[in-house]
Amino acid sequence: MKISAIKPYVTKLGVRNQLLLKVETEEGIYGWGESGLSYREKAVLGAIDHYSRFLIGRDPMQCGALWQEMYRSQYFEGGRVLTAAISALDIAFHDIKGKALGVPVYQLLGGRQRELVPAFATASAEPGPDMVEQALLLKAWGWRCIRMIATGQENSDRFEPRESIATTAEWVTRVREAVGHEITLGVEYHHRLSVAEAASFCQKLPRGTLDFIEEPIRDETPGAYEALRRMTEIPFAIGEEFSSKWQFLPYVERDLLQFCRIDICNVGGFTEAMKIAGWCEAHYVDLMPHAPLGAVCTAASVHLAAAVANFAWLECRNSPTEQLGFGDPATYPKQIGMDGAFYRVPDEPGLGVDVNESLLQASSFEYSEPPHLRRDDGSFTNW
Repeated sequence: MKISAIKPYVTKLGVRNQLLLKVETEEGIYGWGESGLSYREKAVLGAIDHYSRFLIGRDPMQCGALWQEMYRSQYFEGGRVLTAAISALDIAFHDIKGKALGVPVYQLLGGRQRELVPAFATASAEPGPDMVEQALLLKAWGWRCIRMIATGQENSDRFEPRESIATTAEWVTRVREAVGHEITLGVEYHHRLSVAEAASFCQKLPRGTLDFIEEPIRDETPGAYEALRRMTEIPFAIGEEFSSKWQFLPYVERDLLQFCRIDICNVGGFTEAMKIAGWCEAHYVDLMPHAPLGAVCTAASVHLAAAVANFAWLECRNSPTEQLGFGDPATYPKQIGMDGAFYRVPDEPGLGVDVNESLLQASSFEYSEPPHLRRDDGSFTNW
């Protein structure tokens, strides 16, 4: 089998762009992939163009060898831009391979270990009475893992950490009181805090309030997470920004993460994700994949979740409290469905998803930029 064409598309769905990629073969079998580096899609398109120059004419069935060639074929290897491109290609290669062999992708990864993939939902309201109401609604609908967002998460121009942690701590405590302790609760901080601020937030909460805190600080310095671990006992859900097994290495080996927020569309696709999953299993860490993109990302994440033993919940952005339009049915006429708070593991060959390519061809690139947040003193802070 030989690759005959690699066709990337960027289209605006919901609140952000999605970078989808179609790999075609001379035999007529094609596969879809997706890149996860949101807001910098032009950079990833450039990397895909570079890779396409030597991938055309190659055998997509050799997923592992092609991964190594893409990663090692430049002096400046790695980095989020390159691995975001590799991710999309690797996912598409696995889609092709599954279709060619007549099996779902999870069969290529060792087989299915679960019938349904549990998901977590986000109470998207800012901390306040509406957040409590949404959490109760999700509990009534059968969701057993609920993520909350911190005050200021949706701000467009300003973010003050100390204001956020004061309000968020108050209302997170109220949510726990309302839903009880049978529900798993977490809060997302989008790496907006310093070590001291994150510790202060955690220390304002009664013991047992949170089951995890997601991305409280930035990830460049593992030692910073070690310092934060000494100041709180709340489990960390981190890793959505990591772009390789090497970036995960210190966090896994030093037991700094308790839930692995791996993003299959950024970390290097199935080839890299399965290696990281094995490390996590050896350290009793469950996967909690980051999946904020389109139906291809969701499908790839479901197959990964189906094939590993150590799995907790998959992110869902289409719940009773959050409808972001990422899985637009006109764009994705075939996609993985849900049973309540669970994704159904598909049986058809490949990923089990298809894309309306004519809609992608009719769309044009639309620049999209996240907020550039400032503090009250005028300095920039993390988005």
